Amino acid sequence: MALCAKKRPPEEERRARANDREYNEKFQYASNCIKTSKYNILTFLPVNLFEQFQEVANTYFLFLLILQLIPQISSLSWFTTIVPLVLVLTITAVKDATDDYFRHKSDNQVNNRQSQVLINGILQQEQWMNVCVGDIIKLENNQFVAADLLLLSSSEPHGLCYIETAELDGETNMKVRQAIPVTSELGDISKLAKFDGEVICEPPNNKLDKFSGTLYWKESKFPLSNQNMLLRGCVLRNTEWCFGLVIFAGPDTKLMQNSGRTKFKRTSIDRLMNTLVLWIFGFLVCMGVILAIGNAIWEHEVGTRFQVYLPWDEAVDSAFFSGFLSFWSYIIILNTVVPISLYVRYAVSLPRGLSRESGGPLGLLSSVKVKSSRGNLGSSPSCAVNIL
Repeated sequence: MALCAKKRPPEEERRARANDREYNEKFQYASNCIKTSKYNILTFLPVNLFEQFQEVANTYFLFLLILQLIPQISSLSWFTTIVPLVLVLTITAVKDATDDYFRHKSDNQVNNRQSQVLINGILQQEQWMNVCVGDIIKLENNQFVAADLLLLSSSEPHGLCYIETAELDGETNMKVRQAIPVTSELGDISKLAKFDGEVICEPPNNKLDKFSGTLYWKESKFPLSNQNMLLRGCVLRNTEWCFGLVIFAGPDTKLMQNSGRTKFKRTSIDRLMNTLVLWIFGFLVCMGVILAIGNAIWEHEVGTRFQVYLPWDEAVDSAFFSGFLSFWSYIIILNTVVPISLYVRYAVSLPRGLSRESGGPLGLLSSVKVKSSRGNLGSSPSCAVNIL
């Protein structure tokens, strides 16, 4: 899966030459391997903890735990804080790990699907993850499109083919795509094996309804548009077969460009609880300041008279420092104004289907579909449960 995350320089234009992997490899284009998972075995613990401590309450209780480990100011056992904090972190981590496990499983399932690729003049079965830019792929009726393809020819007259784009834009009616006339006659394997046209087009983007490029072949050039493209996620319908040239693969496909990066999402309840914790913590600090000032005044005015009976600790040498230590002691004593039990109950009762990372049971394609129905085909984060 390392190829899925390989960094590449930004593109100004895409160049793809048919049946010439050696030429296309020098541009370091992405493979057709996809990766929607967030973690691996090494990064799960640090990354997940970092994300969880973005929650104000988790940071607050960790801060309290550190204070309770200081004997000069702590009057409560650290055990009362660490147990519920670890419980909340563990439950959330298990949920996140489960969600990411299904992402890994879905990625592996999709990347290992089979496709017919023309290699050295012979159609061979290849896994989707091994398909490269510039490869010629044969699709058959009711098959999903493995990558963003330039339609070359089909079993229908005039190079027509029919596709279903429900997984991209939510529209269930069939759409027609057509090969350009110069390639529509390339229905024979031997002719396709000799095809060496080069496509120069726009760089990868998330615009599902736009494409511009030019095919250079036989010392001529032919304009290309979105009507000549088959996008990943589409399904070939009512067409016996068709051939397509891979233009964008894997993360460069328009479907994956719309998916965005899997993010740590917060629900409205999370945001509300963060706001409440900040307000409560502010109130707690105000109470601590008032009580600490009262302690310092009492120690300065009255407490010094009782040094023989109530001596200060060795580390305390003034009423001001006594008030400073008292401030942190009051923060610990009054910490229950932020109810950690509420967070424990929230973490335990939160259904998996509504967890922070789920993004809904329909996954990436549904997320793109909803965006499309609103007229916005921009980036939309999702867990990508069912990537096609």
